[in-house]
Amino acid sequence: MASTLLKSASLSLLVTLFGCSEPAQEQSTLENTTGVNLNNIKQHIKTLASDEFEGRGPLTRGEVKTVGYLSEQYKALGLTGAYNSKFLQPVKMAMVTADQNMQLNIGDLSFKAGKDFTARTKQLQPLIDVRDSDVVFVGYGINAPEYDWNDYKNIDVTGKTVVVLVNDPGFATQDDALFTGNAMTYYGRWTYKYEEAARQGAKAVFIVHETAPAAYPWGVVESSNTGTKYTLMDNNLNASELPVMGWLTLNATEQLFKSANLSYQQLKLEALNKNFKATALNLQANLSFKNEVSHAKSHNVVAQIIGSESPDEYVVISAHWDHFGTKQTDTGPKIYNGAVDNASGSAATLEIARIMSKMNKEHPFKRSIIFANFTAEETGLIGSEEFASGTIIPTKQMVGLLNIDGMNVLDGTDYILQYGKDLSTMENYLAKAAKAQGRVVKMDPRPQNGLFFRSDHFSLSKQGVPSLLFMSLGDTDPEYIAHKYHKEADDYSADWSLGGVKQDIELIIDIATQLANNGDWPKWTSDSDFKAKRAEDKQ
Repeated sequence: MASTLLKSASLSLLVTLFGCSEPAQEQSTLENTTGVNLNNIKQHIKTLASDEFEGRGPLTRGEVKTVGYLSEQYKALGLTGAYNSKFLQPVKMAMVTADQNMQLNIGDLSFKAGKDFTARTKQLQPLIDVRDSDVVFVGYGINAPEYDWNDYKNIDVTGKTVVVLVNDPGFATQDDALFTGNAMTYYGRWTYKYEEAARQGAKAVFIVHETAPAAYPWGVVESSNTGTKYTLMDNNLNASELPVMGWLTLNATEQLFKSANLSYQQLKLEALNKNFKATALNLQANLSFKNEVSHAKSHNVVAQIIGSESPDEYVVISAHWDHFGTKQTDTGPKIYNGAVDNASGSAATLEIARIMSKMNKEHPFKRSIIFANFTAEETGLIGSEEFASGTIIPTKQMVGLLNIDGMNVLDGTDYILQYGKDLSTMENYLAKAAKAQGRVVKMDPRPQNGLFFRSDHFSLSKQGVPSLLFMSLGDTDPEYIAHKYHKEADDYSADWSLGGVKQDIELIIDIATQLANNGDWPKWTSDSDFKAKRAEDKQ
């Protein structure tokens, strides 16, 4: 691993050396039009998804080439850098690799890493050691005042090991009156479970894996939580992060509860009631594992059009530039080019920037527009999290976010997908723009998967910025999820019509233009921490 990773100084130098890519060749023919140019888009996707870019892995030579290419394209369009007048925003990252030669002991039971459980940490420590930690079952591990729900009421879990259920009670009951029924809320996401447990002072959290509510099999959990993981760095070695972020198989969980003379299935049913009370297992957990920790610096690419009347108010258009890079296998290196996910989204931001920069010359936008291409989305929304920290602009100055994560590279459709329901007034903009195109809004066909909470826009949503996600990963190509998504086969094809890309670029430009000129501040409509954060910022 270390041999393929570049130190910060070397990466910065290589960006200088390689950051001189030629602008897309077709631009010179478009002086008199602001229409979508499919040749531009094809060239961008073909370039970014080529083997030369090595799968666009963060902290690799692929990153150097990618951020260099994107920067030069924005510069050629006449945009300016948004990070201290520069196009590259540094993202300090840590790489943490947990030694998998670990064993979880609870009471008289011993569980094997990988087979029975996974455990990792974001703390930048060489050793994580949990000793004699009381084990408590806290149901879904949710504290949601707007739903009058608190699984942590009347219990102090400081220093304890917490066992929680995945997803939320709405999915388990399919009752639309409970949370949001089949559609996952953020309270159902594993990221939330860890965040809330950390706020409650827990030492370790183990989420019970069941395939249906998790939306993926155990093999995905195992592969996603082993190996090197990336995280943002703070000045205190991430000491505020949860010491142990874990999962338990259903079989291991049932063994655990049986050893405590409790019924897991019975307690799971009781956890569907808001009056559920956390249950101590009267057992203690012990777990110790070593970490290999190293530091490096990646980059977001940020470009801007400065507003003519309200330059300190920003509409953000984004897409992540990264994919999974190159993996060494027994049969040789495999390059994960990520043509749809998300070279297509990065190509779209470049084409939108080209069109909107031309529009701006004729009729200057009142507000500023930032085009952001984030690093390390595939490894935990890390680049967008750094952007959301306010190092470029405070989130309270962001009007709204339009985030692209995989486009429909096939023919156009008579619909546009909406992720999340009744969340914010951004949905009204989506409906209006779709209607102008003769399209209808179609709800996410897989709401139980919680896709709204799994892409870069969510980092901004958590900070109060109303957001829309534009994603087409399999709704027009049934073969994509099964055979190409996050696989080596996600490659560029000259046969793509890109009709769907053209549609969605035009729709995004419509919404962005309205927000850049009308003075509106979109609002969250559902009660949530996001709505509360926005209200706090607007005081």
